[in-house]
Amino acid sequence: MDFSKLFSYYFLLLALLFPMATAENSNLFREYIGAQDKGVKFTDVPINSDVQFHFILAFAIDYTTTTPYTPTNGQFNVFWDTVNLTPSAVASIKQSHSNVKVALSLAGYSVAGSTTNAYFLPTSIDSWVNNAVSSLTSIIEQYHLDGIDVDYENFNTSAADEDTFAECIGRLITTLKNNGVIQFASIAPFEDQPLQSYYEALWAKYSNVIDYVNFQFYGYSNSTTVSQFLGYYDTQSSNYEGGNILTSLISDDSGGLTPANGFFNACKTLQDEGRLFGIFIWSADSSKANGFPYETEAQDLLANA
Repeated sequence: MDFSKLFSYYFLLLALLFPMATAENSNLFREYIGAQDKGVKFTDVPINSDVQFHFILAFAIDYTTTTPYTPTNGQFNVFWDTVNLTPSAVASIKQSHSNVKVALSLAGYSVAGSTTNAYFLPTSIDSWVNNAVSSLTSIIEQYHLDGIDVDYENFNTSAADEDTFAECIGRLITTLKNNGVIQFASIAPFEDQPLQSYYEALWAKYSNVIDYVNFQFYGYSNSTTVSQFLGYYDTQSSNYEGGNILTSLISDDSGGLTPANGFFNACKTLQDEGRLFGIFIWSADSSKANGFPYETEAQDLLANA
């Protein structure tokens, strides 16, 4: 008896009876909100009950809240729209929609939309981590939040190297999770050096505590084609190997693969391949004027995951 053929037939039969599901696909939708002072509210944004929905408050920054803005070594302050995006508003949207969670994002590009860039500038690893854990725990508990997103976009290589960033952020996420303060964490890199080297160092040491990679694919040209986008996706999947890499778009169409040029077609291709881990949009503030069409289409697609 040819056992090799027998086993081949056996596994073929199993494949036919129990086809491999695209278990890697996710129905996760994420949206940044509150950074551009457009008065957008949680309740303005359409929420599909068939997806996991994360609002990401932008931003908490370790800089002073008054000018001249100066770094505070991990003492984070709230810089999002605190008039409309209040602790009670967070509690209300989560109570109204059981599929909604809310996170905060760290740093961003500039402080309060000013000409002051939000640099990562720790005095020391231990002091930064201690300050960050304390200040963020207070904010997270006050606002009833579920997670954090790391979006430092400015680095002074002479002030803090890649290993310092990896240790500061890695220890921060680990401590917040171990303390039961947050349920999930994400990072938000884009194609840039030295930025990528910092995030790749963090990924190499602490990928086990990072749940999602909100890669800013809209950092590429807005003439990006579907095939180019899929190539970029493969590249970043390699850079953050094993990670849940989310696709992304910017709702003013200023960068990356736009919906008009096939963004949702690219997402459908990844979904068909079992590789669509979620979609995020920057940002609700920009989408408000147009009535959130991209948010609706993205969630409709994800609901079929």
